[in-house]
Amino acid sequence: MEYKETEIKGVWTLDPKVFNDARGYFFEAWKKEDFEKHIGKVDFIQDNESKSSYGVLRGLHYQKGEYSQAKLVRVIKGKVLDVAVDIRKSSPTFGKYVMVELSDENKRQFFIPRGFAHGFLVLSDEAIFTYKVDNAYAPKHEASIRWNDEDINIEWPIDAKDVLTSEKDLKACSLKEAEVFE
Repeated sequence: MEYKETEIKGVWTLDPKVFNDARGYFFEAWKKEDFEKHIGKVDFIQDNESKSSYGVLRGLHYQKGEYSQAKLVRVIKGKVLDVAVDIRKSSPTFGKYVMVELSDENKRQFFIPRGFAHGFLVLSDEAIFTYKVDNAYAPKHEASIRWNDEDINIEWPIDAKDVLTSEKDLKACSLKEAEVFE
């Protein structure tokens, strides 16, 4: 596995060594010892999976306070643009984002630490997205920032009229209004 820290400290891409042959392929998707050597100790407690179609945008989601989550995300089928937004008020990169393409072809993974909002846009006809989290889902502590927030200014590659999102995400607040991390 090749670990690369992005331009925002604490956010990493992980590119596995893929072994291909006539039967197909094999790779190690996650190995605790290697992960902790490069990134640090994260106690993942749950795996989640979603299926979405082209133009679906999920996010920008996070959980507040002690309920925040670190995530290790990847795509099993299809292609997405995955985004992590720094919402740590005291961070020099507050309000900045990292965007990474994740696909079944590149098998790249994306580690997003606590203190970030997270979202993704599906670019393929269909995408199956999976992720590990280090804290349980706490509905009373969930929050969202608008996917098209003007201050964050994410450069999504499709027209806004083609974006499909949930009613909840349409009602998300701006970064200025969000309850962020100190």
